[in-house]
Amino acid sequence: MATDPWGLDDGYVDVHGNWHATSPDTAAVLRAAMGAEDREEPLEPRPLWVVPTGAAEPLIDRCDLTLEDGTELPDIAGLPPDLPIGYHDLAPHDGGPVTRLIVTPGRCHLPADLRTWVLAVQLHSCRSRGSWGIGDAADLAAITEWARDRGAGMVALNPLHAPLPLDRVEPSPYFPSSRRWLNPLYLSIEDVPGAAGDPDVAAVAAEARQLNASRTLDRDRVWALKRRALNRLWVNLGPDERFERWRAEQGEELEVYARFCALAEHHGTGWRSWPAEHRHPARPQVAAFAADRAERVGFWAWLQFLLDEQLRRGGQALPLLTDLAVGVDPDGADAWIHQDLLAPGVRVGAPPDAFNRFGQDWGLPPFVPWKLRAAAYEPLASLWRAAMRASVQGGDGEGGDGEGGAAGVTGAGGVRIDHVMGLFRLFWIPPGGGPAEGAYVRYRGDELLAVLAVESVRAGAIVVGEDLGTVEPEVRQALAAAGVLSYRLAWFDPDPPEHYPRQALAAVTTHDLPTIAGAWTGADDEDQRAAGIEPDYTAMEALRRRLTDLTGRTPETSGVEDVIVDVHARLAASPSALVAATLEDGLAVPERPNLPGTTLERPNWSLALPLPLEEALASPLLARVALAMAR
Repeated sequence: MATDPWGLDDGYVDVHGNWHATSPDTAAVLRAAMGAEDREEPLEPRPLWVVPTGAAEPLIDRCDLTLEDGTELPDIAGLPPDLPIGYHDLAPHDGGPVTRLIVTPGRCHLPADLRTWVLAVQLHSCRSRGSWGIGDAADLAAITEWARDRGAGMVALNPLHAPLPLDRVEPSPYFPSSRRWLNPLYLSIEDVPGAAGDPDVAAVAAEARQLNASRTLDRDRVWALKRRALNRLWVNLGPDERFERWRAEQGEELEVYARFCALAEHHGTGWRSWPAEHRHPARPQVAAFAADRAERVGFWAWLQFLLDEQLRRGGQALPLLTDLAVGVDPDGADAWIHQDLLAPGVRVGAPPDAFNRFGQDWGLPPFVPWKLRAAAYEPLASLWRAAMRASVQGGDGEGGDGEGGAAGVTGAGGVRIDHVMGLFRLFWIPPGGGPAEGAYVRYRGDELLAVLAVESVRAGAIVVGEDLGTVEPEVRQALAAAGVLSYRLAWFDPDPPEHYPRQALAAVTTHDLPTIAGAWTGADDEDQRAAGIEPDYTAMEALRRRLTDLTGRTPETSGVEDVIVDVHARLAASPSALVAATLEDGLAVPERPNLPGTTLERPNWSLALPLPLEEALASPLLARVALAMAR
């Protein structure tokens, strides 16, 4: 396999071991999307140099070094060995370009004694009786307190990324407008200052709670009602000193995002169909629009302030393991903000394989490798920084009353990076083509891991890499060396849990795979058929055999609840640093949160738990699972 200067591989080996060469047409189109035009190689970006902490590297020429905090070290002939981790600037005396110097610890934060269990939840599905049709930050607080008291060390969440701020709300948390900012649907309206005692808010609340009668979430209606209440509270309260101080601390990143939201609200669409003068954040007309509608820009910034405060309180009892999607909606805020760094018209996906014979097109635009590097990886550094801050800002680290709880996780939350292999290569699908015409494009995984380690160590946050599927051996080795926890699933791992690696998160299933109840009872087969998909009966039977192997139980002799408890007890016996139980499995929910290959055929990401959160957390089965995990 060969890779050209643009990062484009000349082919790939599929899951069956067959070689697929990148066609000349695909290569030409993808290089053009990277800005090739008539050039053989990318433009030389701003120099970037990654060094480990303690490196006393000599310099070719004398330089002036400016540290990230503004400290100046003039006229140096070599790097001092005590440089702090972070991002510094090295200016050579010969007048050459300034080099971005990244000093990295080399490994992500990973406490040596980390060993605890994690409760994994889809927050939108966790509605209490007081919820406005969807789980929210107040419900998160109840969940983290319950989990802490039963010995858990973290609560893992679905992505909380912001969707497009339109009347129709995108249900998938993996197709966000922005990964950097948060979804206002998760606001607990009655916890907003000024909401208590407001008769209009109370009237909206009564209407919103009626949505709890249907198990299918109606995000559009939830957002319409929450937005009505929030608009009223914003008009009545206006900005206060705490908000203005927080807004100033967030700086330009927040202002640009809030401008996007105000523009999307005004135009009623994503940015690609806006008038030309608004399609780029640097256009003067965008600044003029923001000045004319400063009140609406302020409103969208205020929502992020409220989310920051409420989710911090929601995660106060335990640290959070937040989830980062692999990409963003091409019509959304991040794509508008970073459009100069993205490959226009290209989408990320996966090649055809045994489970998806036509391949997968996720519809997500990728960063151009050389442009991302020229930006010193700041878009990803900013994203990781924000996610890690959110994961660790809560958590009192008191461990709880359960057995064996929370070893080594005091104050330490973390992030789960979806499709972590994307730090090394992504499967690009050319404009107008399908997955069969796609090709792999490579990134500087070593440099991206260096930046990830900086942000992880600074925040004191662990990193979990979702490395399921086809992963190159050298990628697993690099991730392990960087202190990134691997993913191990009992559904598929051929080893018994007792032989799982230490540096891993072990779980039974994920949001895209059958629940234990769905597999054991056959309900998942029925769900697939109802959605128009013919189940793979051989694969489903293999999952049932896997449960029998793990528990010694058979469908003829054992009910699903005993199987659920026993498989989690077996999982808890693994040496892995983290072991996770989903709330769906703890409640014997038969439906998986998402059924790949369906959109409108099934309410993906939109099924609430079958009972209110108060009853769910009082479930005897969930208590048994928690006890098995804590042991």
